[in-house]
Amino acid sequence: MSEILSQEEIDKLLNAMASGDSDAIEQTPTNEKKVSVYNFARPSKFNKEQLRTLEVIFDNFARVSSSFLTGYLRSNVTIEVISSEQVTYGEFNNSLLNPVVLSIIDFSPFKGSIILDLSSSIGYSMIDRMLGGTGETLAKTREFTEIEITLLSRVMEKLVERLEEPWRQVCEVHPSLEKVETNSQFAQIMSPNEMVALVTLSIKIGDVEGLMNFCIPYIVIEPIVGNLNTKHWFSTIDEKDDGQYRPFVENHLQDAKIPVSVIVGKTNITVDEFINIQVGDVIPLDSYVTSDFKVKVGDLTKFYAKPGINKGKNAIQITSIIRKGE
Repeated sequence: MSEILSQEEIDKLLNAMASGDSDAIEQTPTNEKKVSVYNFARPSKFNKEQLRTLEVIFDNFARVSSSFLTGYLRSNVTIEVISSEQVTYGEFNNSLLNPVVLSIIDFSPFKGSIILDLSSSIGYSMIDRMLGGTGETLAKTREFTEIEITLLSRVMEKLVERLEEPWRQVCEVHPSLEKVETNSQFAQIMSPNEMVALVTLSIKIGDVEGLMNFCIPYIVIEPIVGNLNTKHWFSTIDEKDDGQYRPFVENHLQDAKIPVSVIVGKTNITVDEFINIQVGDVIPLDSYVTSDFKVKVGDLTKFYAKPGINKGKNAIQITSIIRKGE
């Protein structure tokens, strides 16, 4: 059916024809409606701000996890967020090469699971460190044994526990490890056409580098996807800063364990003297019994003290505090 023009538009058109103004004729309004393109095969579920907020969440997770793994594996571990994007679950699953280390994580209280994908090279390196090795990976990949999967499950459980704190600014979650799979075919937790947010992190253990991917389905976090924005993030921080945060931190700091050592004295001896030290030998020091000993808290010299006995045990009595700049 042809478009019906209003009387005003007809008058303008007649005037333009009479004056010979072709531009005015061409600019006659057509009342076209703007239509946005929607891809039914690959619908957009996450906007850029939501993906950026996920990066912030996992940046906090990376800092916490790198500190934990450094102590747990007794090796320098670095974790950094590389990128975040939305893909279909089928694309994510097809990119996996067996053997893999897939941790299926129950994302309670939400219905459904998320997936933590760890490079097999990093998995081999973790196992080597836990068994007393140097953290080297295998030159040729192979299937993980049952014992190796059990060892990896212990590490994954610890990492999953560290997801709770970074997500707290958005909502309260209680993630738990369901199982660890080494074959991607056994990790079909949803339809291949479902959209997921894929957050990629780089992880380095010693000299071994690899990737850590978090696959977060939209249908799992749909109830709180509106909270994935910086405005909600900072407003949540302000709400929690109600005067109770400082005492909370102070109480936890008071329970922190720190090493304390006393420098009784120093001396220099030869390697030969050190090797031939026997029980009963006396080593002269550069201090006296009446001298004030230095007390170190961590690596910082903080107090002066005198030696003594308390309830039958060696002890020291603090005599003064070393102020900053002394």
